[in-house]
Amino acid sequence: MNRTFQIFVPLAAAILLSAAAHGQASRVFRGEVSDSQCALNVHSLTRSHQEMLKSKSMGGTSNTCAVYCIEHLGGYLVLSAGKEVYRLDRSDLVHGFEGRRVVINGVLDEKLKQIHVLKIDLEEEKQ
Repeated sequence: MNRTFQIFVPLAAAILLSAAAHGQASRVFRGEVSDSQCALNVHSLTRSHQEMLKSKSMGGTSNTCAVYCIEHLGGYLVLSAGKEVYRLDRSDLVHGFEGRRVVINGVLDEKLKQIHVLKIDLEEEKQ
């Protein structure tokens, strides 16, 4: 059996049991993986990468903007879901999805406005 699989399965089970014990069920969240700088209007007026992309100062795509802000400006990964912004706690799972629309299965800590990410996938494009 794969070593990663042997570690991941018990860890995932422990997380799910812990969430259930605290009365928190996992749920689905949809939105864009972004950086806190743009999503929380630190250097954006529209809660998006729009201004930075126009200025071309942080790359030419939402992905490059988010990665730049996280690496150079102290931002952190968030999920922008309409007017809601949630911090994401599993950068190891989320990294690579910056600037992309995703579906996250996770447990919300309402007090911290943070999602404990259990699974992340790209959102299917509507035809």
